Amino acid sequence: MPFPRKLLNETEEVVLDLHPHWWFLAKQTLALLAAIVIGALVLLNVDNGIVQLLAGVLILAALGWWIVRYLDWRTTNFVVTSDRLIYRHGVVAKHGIEIPLERVNNVLFSQRLFERMLGAGDLVIESAGESGRQAFSDVRKPSAVQNEIYRQIEANENRKFDRIGQGHGGGGSGSVADELAKLDELRRNGILSEEEFAAQKARLLGH
Repeated sequence: MPFPRKLLNETEEVVLDLHPHWWFLAKQTLALLAAIVIGALVLLNVDNGIVQLLAGVLILAALGWWIVRYLDWRTTNFVVTSDRLIYRHGVVAKHGIEIPLERVNNVLFSQRLFERMLGAGDLVIESAGESGRQAFSDVRKPSAVQNEIYRQIEANENRKFDRIGQGHGGGGSGSVADELAKLDELRRNGILSEEEFAAQKARLLGH
């Protein structure tokens, strides 16, 4: 199911809303297919009620395992919005992680050869705060997701500085100086690179 729009902030937009890659269901799907084949062979070739009953139980057990896994897949969302990263999962009890974009320090992905062929992989988000480092497996096209996260981080920063610039439309040089000091603090804390600091400084002085 899609991420509920009612949980978004007023101006927040969903950019990506992903369920895990179908590889998430591979083990359960193979087990179900194997159980169906074995059960069908037993039912067609074995004239023993107990054995046939066990074959039926095997199929039902494999089907139940597949359904539970499918519901887990269906209720797991990795969401990228214009403001944050959200991970939610759980059929009955819901669990979630939210990371504001401004707290994301680094985004890493890894893919083995077979995963590259499938278009799946793992994603690691390094962020400031208590969560620190979060790993997400079976992500669809993780390199593309990584690129989109970085694009949204940049867009989020640009919107923030645009609001700063608009706020200085009627202000004086003192407020510009205050914002320059804030920018310098962000640079010293490693949130802004030297290039980003120089670009935003030029923008403020241009106002």
